[in-house]
Amino acid sequence: MTIRAVRGVHDILPGEGEKWRRVERIARDVFDSYGYEEIRLPIFERTELFARTIGEATDIVQKEMYTFQDRGGDSVTLRPEATAGLLRAYIEHGLFVHPKPIKLYTMGPMFRYERPQAGRYRQFHQLDVEALGDEHASLDAEMIAMLVEFFRRLDLAQRLQVEINSLGDEKPECRPRYRTELVRYLRANADRLCEECRERIERNPLRVLDCKKPECRRVLDRAPALGDFLCADCAAHFGKTREYLEATGVPHVVSPRLVRGLDYYMRTTFELTTTELGAQNAVAGGGRYDGLIKLLGGPPDPGIGFAVGVERVVQLLPDEGPEAWEGRRVGVFLIPLGEEPLKRLLPIANQLRSKGLVVEVGHGERKLGRELERANKLPQAKRLGVLQAVILGPDELARGEAIVRELKSGTQRTVPLSGLVDELLALGGRA
Repeated sequence: MTIRAVRGVHDILPGEGEKWRRVERIARDVFDSYGYEEIRLPIFERTELFARTIGEATDIVQKEMYTFQDRGGDSVTLRPEATAGLLRAYIEHGLFVHPKPIKLYTMGPMFRYERPQAGRYRQFHQLDVEALGDEHASLDAEMIAMLVEFFRRLDLAQRLQVEINSLGDEKPECRPRYRTELVRYLRANADRLCEECRERIERNPLRVLDCKKPECRRVLDRAPALGDFLCADCAAHFGKTREYLEATGVPHVVSPRLVRGLDYYMRTTFELTTTELGAQNAVAGGGRYDGLIKLLGGPPDPGIGFAVGVERVVQLLPDEGPEAWEGRRVGVFLIPLGEEPLKRLLPIANQLRSKGLVVEVGHGERKLGRELERANKLPQAKRLGVLQAVILGPDELARGEAIVRELKSGTQRTVPLSGLVDELLALGGRA
């Protein structure tokens, strides 16, 4: 019996990999330009880290984590998100002693056991960005602006909408007061809610607001709005964040029902959404989590961050067009017709590769027609901006020359072997 991949995971095949590399390259370029530094983290952590940060009552901790005991008897969990591990490293390695804010980003796979659907997998990938140690509202606005710039560089910003909200904080006169009113309303309308929402009323009522089911939306659209319950400090912070966003030129809308799925969020929260991915419409989201670092045993440093779902971004990218050619290199296919031509072309291949060209070498065993046919079907022929075939047979070798054929047009020319490397580098290598 053929062994297939586990349900809910997927292979990223060669044709798709080009889009993934583009997303990761632009992410690094943008985040670096804003002063963020990359940090690389383990994909599993002690289970208590996620239970403490994400919240014992959340669906992630109760239903979705991949948790197991290692051989030493410790409970470890494949990371369902990146913030907890990043903050653990921030505390463990004393990064908080450096000038604030500390700006960090990471990228890689996350793991949640949930029902697979469009753009959502059990192993999925995120870009994660965090700014730690500064609570100024302008940092909130700058982080949202950076996220928009990332999508602008991908030529996707015009297809997305920035939604923001404030979740308040845990002062008695702020979110706890709202939570009391929300629970009262939800209890009174519980018979009109789905089973999952009814279960959440007591243990995680704010998550009810995130339900997408039509029957629940009719109830939730009339629920009390958190914005009406913000304390003076949280209302002022949210107002300033919006002012700075407007000064930065970032269009946005206030979404009163916007919440995040993790317990640690407070004050500013935001999402970038699209109408092109069905019910799972968020491609990126995040918010402020002041107090979380202290909860983990670190200093009382505030923090804000976001995560981008790479699979969903890749779904939005076009298969073709000018953007698909960004960063491509010249490709060369060396076709030796025999053993001696092969020996002559092998060192040339290494020279070209060292200068940045993508080089494929035939091995002298096929006829010219078969090799040209194969050259036109190589992945490089589709993905690279230019693909040249270099033909070298015994006769050409005796004359000290090679034939260079431009595969797309079929035109060809004769080039001295002594000048072949320079001729091909002129097409786009690094001389």
